[in-house]
Amino acid sequence: MINLKIGDKAPNFNLKDGDGKTAKLSDFKGKKVVLYFYPKDDTSGCTKEACNFRDNLVSLKKLNVEVLGVSNDDEMSHKKFAEKYKLTFRLLADVDKKVSKEYGVYELKNNYGKEYYGITRSTFVIDENGKIQQIYYKVNPEEHINELMAEIKK
Repeated sequence: MINLKIGDKAPNFNLKDGDGKTAKLSDFKGKKVVLYFYPKDDTSGCTKEACNFRDNLVSLKKLNVEVLGVSNDDEMSHKKFAEKYKLTFRLLADVDKKVSKEYGVYELKNNYGKEYYGITRSTFVIDENGKIQQIYYKVNPEEHINELMAEIKK
């Protein structure tokens, strides 16, 4: 398991979004990036979290922040999820789990006694120079946007 720390250079990535367009972290140099990892498209917690980002996107853009969501779902799943909830930020498909592992958020989970590997809901705030400014692990999908907005406005 990789443990990234505040001040570390954020690992670059090369992932496709729901439209098949490639996104790399280096594309966003000069902007802050909120890179959030979530377990699964169109599930209750992930939908709440995504809709909270959607509802605060104008405020985030005014602060020069780009929001990118990452899960292990494929591009078509992302496209359907984004269309269903009118998500106007990019969802990136990490189907081979490489980026999730590089960020240390793909780990053994336990749900009602059943063990499995998956993404732990986590957010990385990456500064304009590609360094990790803040890390949130095991976030509450309903409350997370409030603490995130407070951090970014600092």
